[in-house]
Amino acid sequence: MPVIGQIGASFDGYGVDGEDLGWATASWTPTELACNPHGTVQAGIHALILDAAMNFAINAALAGRDRTRGTLEMKTETMRPARRGEPVSVRGEVVRMARQVAYAEAAVRDGTGRIVSRATGTFLLHREPPAG
Repeated sequence: MPVIGQIGASFDGYGVDGEDLGWATASWTPTELACNPHGTVQAGIHALILDAAMNFAINAALAGRDRTRGTLEMKTETMRPARRGEPVSVRGEVVRMARQVAYAEAAVRDGTGRIVSRATGTFLLHREPPAG
């Protein structure tokens, strides 16, 4: 998704922990495109990066050609401002993986580890039929 780079973010890690629960991380230094005229990141941009983090985390945990098909539901909260040029970190994690849906959460944190924004979401999965 080119827009992720255009807003100043870059996904830099992904993997699977313990019970096949995926995770994904990104570094993000918001660009002017991500911000309002006062230099504060718009809530919709927070939603964009949080949605991507959750999708990447789920896809990290899926085998073969299985992938997320779409976001069914998402709740986003912004708690502190993120500002143009100030680096933050992003992490998405799978909470539960079922056959047809996955549940995930993600957070944006400032340099001191405080939550800037967070989200939870439910995602429709596409599973390849078993070979046979």
